[in-house]
Amino acid sequence: MMISPLIPVYAENPDAVLADHPTAVADENGRVFSIPGKDYNEITNPIAAMYLPPSKGNSDKFVSTFWGELTLYKNLKFKSSFGTDLAFWGNDSWAPEFYLGPTNYKDVSEVYSEMHRGYTWQVENTLSYDFKINDKHNFTVLLGQSANRYQARYVKGKNYDLNSYDPIKVNIDFAKGEKAVQEAGGTYTDGQRLISYFGRINYNYNEKYMLEATVRRDGSSKFGPDNRFGNFYAFSGGWTITQEEFMAGRPEWFDFMKLRVSWGTNGNDRIGDFRYTTIINGGNNYPLGVGDLSTIEYGAKPNGIPNPNIKWEESEQTDIGLDTRFWGGAVSLTLDYWVKKTNGMLMEMQIPSYNGDSKPVANVGDMKNSGVDIDLSYRFRVSDATINLSANASYLKNELIYLGNETGWANYDNIQNVGTISRGENGYPFPYFYGKKTAGIFQTQDQVDAYVNADGGKIQPNATPGDVIFVDLDGDGQITDDDRTMIGKGMPDWTFSFIVDANWKGFDFNAFFQGVTGNDIFDATRRIDLPYTNMPAYYLDRWTGPGTSNSFPKVDINNPNKNWESSDLYIQNGQYLRLKKLELGYTLPRRLTAKALVQKLRVYVAAENLWTLTGYRGYDPEMSADGTSIGIDKGVYPQARTLMVGANISF
Repeated sequence: MMISPLIPVYAENPDAVLADHPTAVADENGRVFSIPGKDYNEITNPIAAMYLPPSKGNSDKFVSTFWGELTLYKNLKFKSSFGTDLAFWGNDSWAPEFYLGPTNYKDVSEVYSEMHRGYTWQVENTLSYDFKINDKHNFTVLLGQSANRYQARYVKGKNYDLNSYDPIKVNIDFAKGEKAVQEAGGTYTDGQRLISYFGRINYNYNEKYMLEATVRRDGSSKFGPDNRFGNFYAFSGGWTITQEEFMAGRPEWFDFMKLRVSWGTNGNDRIGDFRYTTIINGGNNYPLGVGDLSTIEYGAKPNGIPNPNIKWEESEQTDIGLDTRFWGGAVSLTLDYWVKKTNGMLMEMQIPSYNGDSKPVANVGDMKNSGVDIDLSYRFRVSDATINLSANASYLKNELIYLGNETGWANYDNIQNVGTISRGENGYPFPYFYGKKTAGIFQTQDQVDAYVNADGGKIQPNATPGDVIFVDLDGDGQITDDDRTMIGKGMPDWTFSFIVDANWKGFDFNAFFQGVTGNDIFDATRRIDLPYTNMPAYYLDRWTGPGTSNSFPKVDINNPNKNWESSDLYIQNGQYLRLKKLELGYTLPRRLTAKALVQKLRVYVAAENLWTLTGYRGYDPEMSADGTSIGIDKGVYPQARTLMVGANISF
């Protein structure tokens, strides 16, 4: 999508291209593809790239679970389970000599292969006891222990100068590269282990009052000996209000009401292995000596800066909920209000990069999330048709309480020639988009000359008509990095969905809608560092003269005004409503399928991502990103629109 549409797919002068680059890529008929010039950096002809051999992945997985339960005495039961997950995966690739561009070529053919093996086992043992008192007081007590371990290894190899380009023959042994240039590597991982001890007690009084208390102690190999274990607790209670005597006279349509309250803590250990200590990495070789006496000596160095004080990240959550049902269960409504505070977030410390090693991980921040969840459903009949309507919506408020450094802020995502685009800061949503605010486009030179500070000097001395007007936010009379501020956020305020289910005389219909609102998208799909690339379509509405546009600046390769540094020009409304799935099916009558020994036969047509309502001008408003990149679109491949026809057959 970046390459200029003016560049042809095939070379207009193939002889000249082959004279300069004999290994230029050609199609099956020998037609040579064009080669973009140096102005495009790493961007190549995408059609030519498709004619290179693809990389092939492989994977196999074996999952097993074994369990047994023994009744020791009446309601005293012991249960033990053991599960395994054994996975193999790998990748094989090869490439002939080729030339796609100045940064994408191979002078010698090569072949590469890697193989991985991962093994996880988990064991769990529980002892439970159920008993009653006076047939109304029901108790369940459970004690348990669990442990799991993950081990992995991989090997890889590469060889050069293939004997043949026959895909059937290509492998590492079918190449004649010198041993000095052959490559091999591998590693073994045995650092991920987790052990837990837990206990739980449940109390239920006649389905009217319910209480539960849980305590667990988790130990992780991700932390040092002094911080390996963490204790976590949870309590919950339920009150079925409609069981009370004072509710006996309620209306007939009022079926059920239950109040729930819960509080609990849990831990997070999702960081790399051995970040609490230093391990030595090899392969850091170094040349010693001068001239003919120079030798490459094997070197090793610490893998990074350790932090022996890292410990479990802890989340504390409180929830108040209400469950209701009406008109014989035809209508149900569930409401939840929750507050979650994460203490001691496991994050990389923002230390200067000149340290040279990977940054240490520390418990450096506190985060608060709160929200409301709403679930509503309605079930009814129209003649022979059964229809179910359900909807849910979730509201989220996010705030960084404490980042854990002296400044209270840290910059994160950065794009070349655009600058810092995301930041975390105490008291704000985490993260938020960071940049300058704009006030339109300079239409005339008089407008440029009139934009002055208190001393009469131009606030934007390099600007000309058609350039962006930046807001002097700090009022110092000039545009600097100090004028940057919050310009949007990628986290939605509301996430919602709506489902329609219907059945009628063997036909079934399902429609699933999903969407978000209250969020922004930072459209980073355009390469600012490459002025000759293909422009987005909205650039047809750029400024070309007074009054033509007050939104998009003129095209200026030199760009002295720095029009495309991070600003609200990149920010777009990220809300959307999407028809995620639409399906229509028909189940043949049993009297027909039974003749063919078929218990059930259902045929269907379905579509995914069929329709989207959005104002976002990019590829896809629904993008997957986490961490500090929430809502940043760097050209994520859009979700495919899929049409399916199929059948479900049961014998």
